[in-house]
Amino acid sequence: MERQGIKVGISACVMGEKVRFDGGHKASRFVENELSPHFEFVKVCPEVGIGMPVPRPTIRLVSNEERVLLVDTKDDTIDYTQKMVDFSKAKSEHLAKQDLCGYIVCAKSPTCGMERVKVYKKNSAAKEGVGLFTQQLMNTMPWLPVEEDGRLNDPVLKENFISRVFALSDFYESMGGAPTPGKVVAFHSRYKLTLMAHSQDAYKTLGQLVANVKQFPADEFYTQYRSTLMTALTERASRKNNANVLMHAQGYFKKLLSSVERQQFRKVIDEYRVGTLPLLSAITMVNHYLTLYPNEYLSSQVFLNPHPHELRLRYAL
Repeated sequence: MERQGIKVGISACVMGEKVRFDGGHKASRFVENELSPHFEFVKVCPEVGIGMPVPRPTIRLVSNEERVLLVDTKDDTIDYTQKMVDFSKAKSEHLAKQDLCGYIVCAKSPTCGMERVKVYKKNSAAKEGVGLFTQQLMNTMPWLPVEEDGRLNDPVLKENFISRVFALSDFYESMGGAPTPGKVVAFHSRYKLTLMAHSQDAYKTLGQLVANVKQFPADEFYTQYRSTLMTALTERASRKNNANVLMHAQGYFKKLLSSVERQQFRKVIDEYRVGTLPLLSAITMVNHYLTLYPNEYLSSQVFLNPHPHELRLRYAL
């Protein structure tokens, strides 16, 4: 599954643009070296977007008990809150019209941080805030995969985020700009094993939604399916769930494999389950048997190939 030009938003400083308060950047090697060949990045710097210069005075989030404000660090009478809120709403609404498939934000930033951003209260500070721009972005597009640059160093978080980006891109591509219930149902068929791995509850919920498709207006069905799908994929697939999915896949070859082959297959799955082998080893075995014993339904399952192999995202899972 390889698609070029998937639109992903990104904090401009993470792309290497010198737009930070000190005139520097926070370029990510992973973004530049690994993701750039697959994604078309839409760069945004909220501070520059509201007309702040580079370099510029530092800003921070301050709570006055009624609301969180964005102010100058040294002089909290210099208030950027309304400008940032207005920019964030307009920019988020503009991005929502572009079928954006993900967003990478700069961690700890009072405008772009996704979580644990410092919020100052009198003489103390608590890591409990969200950057004003990112908060509005997530409010406008709650289905959108959003992740911080630093968290992409974690192999599990990285694989989960990239998988969600490719899934949303696949969803939009499958709709072809003209969603229909039939297209959504066909898409769902290819994501059954993926959903089983991420969330058994969501797998059942989406299955019921698809089974009752005729009871919903087309637009409502599309919107509800997208929302539930992307929420489900946010839940990281556990080894236990992945192993159960692999056992399910093994069932398609049950009558075709010898006793020894079945035992070897089961051994690989068990070793993955306890952490001795990576997920890729078990997936490779499934794909090997698919070449020997083709199965149209199993071959169509995105679980076996959710993102380009060259990203090497399943080596450490």
